[in-house]
Amino acid sequence: MSLTVVGTMAFDEIETPFGKSGRIIGGSATYIAWAASNFVTPINQVSVIGGDFPESELAALKAKGVAMDGVQVKKDEKTFYWSGKYHMDMNTRDSLATDLNVLADFQPVIPESYQGSEFLILGNLTPQVQMSVIDQLKERPKLIVMDTMNFWMEVALDDLLKVLKRVDVLMVNDSEARQLSGEYSLVKAARKILTMGPRYLIIKKGEHGALLFHENHVFFAPAMPLDDVFDPTGAGDTFAGGFIGYLAKTRDISFENMKTAIIVGSAMASFCVEQFGTGRIREVSKEEIHSRIDQFVQLVNFDIDLV
Repeated sequence: MSLTVVGTMAFDEIETPFGKSGRIIGGSATYIAWAASNFVTPINQVSVIGGDFPESELAALKAKGVAMDGVQVKKDEKTFYWSGKYHMDMNTRDSLATDLNVLADFQPVIPESYQGSEFLILGNLTPQVQMSVIDQLKERPKLIVMDTMNFWMEVALDDLLKVLKRVDVLMVNDSEARQLSGEYSLVKAARKILTMGPRYLIIKKGEHGALLFHENHVFFAPAMPLDDVFDPTGAGDTFAGGFIGYLAKTRDISFENMKTAIIVGSAMASFCVEQFGTGRIREVSKEEIHSRIDQFVQLVNFDIDLV
């Protein structure tokens, strides 16, 4: 079993009500790989970095079973950089700077060693880049999961709709689901999006958990009530990494198993927000993960005796 992760590896600079991070490592593929590597290896990383990306970060990921054959290194260029400031509610943020750098003309190349990968997750990138990855695969993976955002709905909707026809699972947040579908009710929005191609839809609601839709089935997973949310950056990607990592480990893509995978993803995301950047998910232990998942089970477990 193997998992291919496509996305960004980046520098972030974050300000929250709790402090400032300085320049740290981020990017969708980075968070996904750190989370998923707790459940499955090898992970085949596809991304692009500049000559300024630290070798120590690549070595740390390699030590977790992440293959770097698909990571392009453009030595004379700079790595993608994003800076943002979160408001007090930690749900809204302002982007202060977005420097695409090497990402501006990123053309992913799938190495021969990655062919035959059973699971594929497409992090938030241009729909054209996501499509080019699918087109390069000699055989279709068992499951293709895709993330996207409102920006692509505004500037590349036609391409986005083409990619949606080729994937199994779409992940969006609630405002993106409403924008893509034109429906305010998330149930109606889901119904409409499921006619666009994906067989499963996950709507992320931040501190209010996540919804999984498939045909006429709906599952709701709560978010862990935490004393402090220190930094929400990367929580959605960490959620995605836990979700796809668990599915790749179990090789079971049934709706029932996806319910468990969503709980696993939610548990991983709850670790991510406890520190700036990837700090917490880099060091989380198997015991901590199992304990947190048990906490999730207790969160929603109840007995009922109807008289």
